[in-house]
Amino acid sequence: MSPGPSDAPLGIIAGGGLLPVRVAEAVAASGRPVVVAVLDGHGDAAAYARFPAQAFRWGLAATMLAWLKGHGVRQVVLAGTVSRPSVLSLRPDAAGVKLLARIGRAAFTGDDSILRAVMNVLAEDGFEVLGAQQVLAGLLPPAALLAGPGPDDLARADIQRGLAVCRALGAVDVGQGCVVQQGLVLAVEAIEGTDAMLARAGALRREGPGGVLVKALKPGQSRLADLPTIGPRTVENARLAGVRGLAFEAGGTILLERDATIAGAAAAGIFLLAFDPAEYSEGTTA
Repeated sequence: MSPGPSDAPLGIIAGGGLLPVRVAEAVAASGRPVVVAVLDGHGDAAAYARFPAQAFRWGLAATMLAWLKGHGVRQVVLAGTVSRPSVLSLRPDAAGVKLLARIGRAAFTGDDSILRAVMNVLAEDGFEVLGAQQVLAGLLPPAALLAGPGPDDLARADIQRGLAVCRALGAVDVGQGCVVQQGLVLAVEAIEGTDAMLARAGALRREGPGGVLVKALKPGQSRLADLPTIGPRTVENARLAGVRGLAFEAGGTILLERDATIAGAAAAGIFLLAFDPAEYSEGTTA
């Protein structure tokens, strides 16, 4: 009798950052085998030396899926930071050309669109896609003030403004974050990512109370991949940018290295707020 999906090795398609490493370690600690397909140029295969692991460039995605199947993988987690390559850099093999054809026009649109198309392809190929939060507990904090002084009225107004901006960006599948200071949008997140956005916002900051970094899910976004993410590096870059608070959507944002992130925010005097979007949506009193 063949093993069920949860008894077979878990496949991790790993981008950069700590999240896929933490997922692999936690699953292995539970006793389940782990197989890691590392996206070349994004993740580091050396970080997974204890597991069956291999790096694949984007153009060999179909070969990567066949490799995962060959290891008995039936469930996969997509985790880690990824910047989409240009079409000219893909250099797909014959199987990769067919896979790109299945993804279709979504390959040329926003990140959420292409992720949905990729997940559809995975499902068609017999894989079940799991969210990182399904295998690693405690990633998505509920609504709470986690560090620092509670936001004052000005900061609350900036959070409300930031949430509206994030929703507008997300509606056209652009980004998941922005920095707002005293009602002014200093920067929005696009393909450059949060760290580069914070550096840009720091160069544009105004005098007076610092701004707020706001992170939120895109409207209708799948919760299986590419959730907004913050961690210790986010806090440090926010400090360097003169940001006085990080506000992120409760239950929908991954908090990496929770203790270190909270401690870093507290040490910097930055508030760390997991917020309920219903409290900061337009039309509510912030």
